[in-house]
Amino acid sequence: MRFSFPLVILCLVLLPLKGDTIQTRILPPNGYNRVKTEVNSFAEYLKSFPLKPEGSPVLLFNGNTKQNQVHEAVFQFPLLNRDLIQCADAIIKLRAEYFFQKKEYSKIKFKITNGMEVPFSKFAEGYRISVNGNQTKWILKNINKGYTRKNFDDYLVFIYAYAGTSSFQKELSKREISKIQIGDVFIEAGFPGHAVLVVDLVENKFGEKLMLIAQSYMPSQEMHILKNDSPHSPWFEIPKGEFQSPEWTFPKGSLRKFLD
Repeated sequence: MRFSFPLVILCLVLLPLKGDTIQTRILPPNGYNRVKTEVNSFAEYLKSFPLKPEGSPVLLFNGNTKQNQVHEAVFQFPLLNRDLIQCADAIIKLRAEYFFQKKEYSKIKFKITNGMEVPFSKFAEGYRISVNGNQTKWILKNINKGYTRKNFDDYLVFIYAYAGTSSFQKELSKREISKIQIGDVFIEAGFPGHAVLVVDLVENKFGEKLMLIAQSYMPSQEMHILKNDSPHSPWFEIPKGEFQSPEWTFPKGSLRKFLD
């Protein structure tokens, strides 16, 4: 039997396609709808973040495959060839990249472990930081001035090296679990600690929400969306007490939000 040309086109259009972002690939469970987000918001940026092809493994910074594959999808998230971008660093990178592409450079600023705030604007002015033990100070180098990609990458490498969950938690304020939003962070500070990012939310008609969680981990590895053993996987139920992720248990009250 021969199909007419229009019918062939129709059949092709009806073929199911796998999306290449969170909001196009990972659909809400039955009875749930995505929580609406503002255009150009950090939440929208996260939901639209490109994903690697379906079935991709999580890779480590050295190109090896992560031993514990507990993910649903992997971000298109280039790593350095050093063990630098771990859990908090990956979230910092996403937040910084969001502001960088919007050219909101003044909002790119993070604290390092000794408490010093390091704004990207100082790097753009040609300053760099001298580190001596726990002591840090700005030094004018007069090199690579401007809000360039190179300066931005150099800035992030410095932040990765000298920030962690302990300093990152100070960038955040507590969020009531009932008011959870996309872009919030579950974090437990420590050496080591851990942090995961809420990258999407859905809600049913009863007001019950489910969340998608993404993480990097140790050693440095690609950012990935976690899965679980529930019928709604990879969606997680909103925890009433502690939050058990596949590789960390966060105590009650661990949810945080960005200050601005």
